[in-house]
Amino acid sequence: MNITKKVEGKTLTIALEGRLDTTTSPELSKELESSLDNIVHLVFDLEKLEYISSSGLRVLLSAQKTLNEYGRMTVKNVTEMVMEVFEITGFTDILTIE
Repeated sequence: MNITKKVEGKTLTIALEGRLDTTTSPELSKELESSLDNIVHLVFDLEKLEYISSSGLRVLLSAQKTLNEYGRMTVKNVTEMVMEVFEITGFTDILTIE
């Protein structure tokens, strides 16, 4: 999985490419831990994310809970495959998806 980060003011955009699964989700967690200082809006761009597992969903849920305390999180450009996982798991009710 490739992770691309872009900071604009207090907004952090993270673009994910490839697979977010048991193998790669710890890498994303680590990136988030070191990147959220002074960030009030976290945007996940999932345009190139091919697959997400329950481990990946846990990372997104954890990020959502963290940002709920002092900011907001948005998910955009969700692929059809990933959107199907979000719908089946009820994440469409939890996440702000654009």
